[in-house]
Parts: sequence; structure tokens; C-alpha cells
Amino acid sequence: MLSATLRQIPKTGLRKVLFNMKNQPRLTTDRLILRGFELTDAPMVQLLAGAYEIAKTTLNIPHPYKAGMAETWIGTHQEEYRSGKGLVFAMVDRSDNQLMGAMGLIISHRFNRAELGYWVGKPFWGRGYATEAARELVRYGFQELKLNRIYATHMTHNPASGRVMQKIGMEAEGLLRQHALKWDQFLDLAVYGILAETWLQDNK
Repeated sequence: MLSATLRQIPKTGLRKVLFNMKNQPRLTTDRLILRGFELTDAPMVQLLAGAYEIAKTTLNIPHPYKAGMAETWIGTHQEEYRSGKGLVFAMVDRSDNQLMGAMGLIISHRFNRAELGYWVGKPFWGRGYATEAARELVRYGFQELKLNRIYATHMTHNPASGRVMQKIGMEAEGLLRQHALKWDQFLDLAVYGILAETWLQDNK
């Protein structure tokens, strides 16, 4: 639960201080470290994101995932953070520093909301890593960034992603029919969301 002192800090002022930091924060969970990506992560990003199954279930990851794409993608993160547009975290195993995937928030300051997005490398599916990381990022979004709403979408042919959203307390809000285009096919997107007031009530 947020302290009374923290709640009294103006929202825009708090966000401004956070995003003016030189580097984005480092978050930890029981099993994971969430940190900024480094260029040394590029070979593993290419290996994991290059899997057909990852591209099939995400809107913005291409296939094939060509050499140099990972470096270009990582190179955009620092400016994205400093400009306040969002944060992208590497999901790393605390026990061996193994990179397992990515998780981030795309932030709309005008509406004080963010879209949660993530992918997990195929070798690490089914172990609850996405749920663990998403739960921590939602906490960060509400408790530290003072967001009012966090939402996420998933392709309807990828129900496993929807289960992650359900497990972190998001509620199904509707279906966007043929809302996205992937590989020349229009896709339906399921929408989930959670409000700060709901999260605070559930995490007193």
C-alpha cells in the first residue's frame, strides 16, 4: 500500500523525476531481475525472438529476425525511457543471469495509462516467468509511476498470454475484431485492463 506521503506527491512531478534519471530502474522478484537491455544481450535476443513461435504471437517481432535487428531495437530503449514514452526490461534469471525475454510499458502521459507488453523465449514457457515479471511491472506502474490504468491485448489464438493477464488481476474488457494485421491476416485482439484503485484495494 502506498504511504500517505507518497500519495501526496503530484503525479506529473513524480513521473518527471523518475524519467529524468540517467538509467531506468532495476527491479527484482523472487526468481527474476528486470533490468535495461544491454548490447551484449543482442545475440540472445536474436536467438530467442528469432523463433517462429515468438513472431507468431506478437505483433511487432518480424520473422525471420535478421542480424542487426536486436542491436537496433536495444539502441532505441534509452531514448524511449528518457523521453518518458516507456520502459523495456530484460527478464533475467536471478540464479544464472540467463536472459529469458522482455517486458515493458508503453506510456501515454496524456491519459495517465500504459500498455503492458511482453514476450518470453520458447525454452522458458510454462514456468510462470511472464506472470511474475508482469505482476512486478504492474506494481511499479501504479506505485511508482502513479498510472491510473494499465491494459494489455493478446491475439485470440494465443490464450496463454490472456491467462497471464488474468493472473495479475486484469479483467477482460472486450474484443477488438480484426484490429491488427500480421502477415497479411487481420487478427482479433482480446483486451484486458486494471485500474489503480482496484490494484490498491487488492494490495493493501
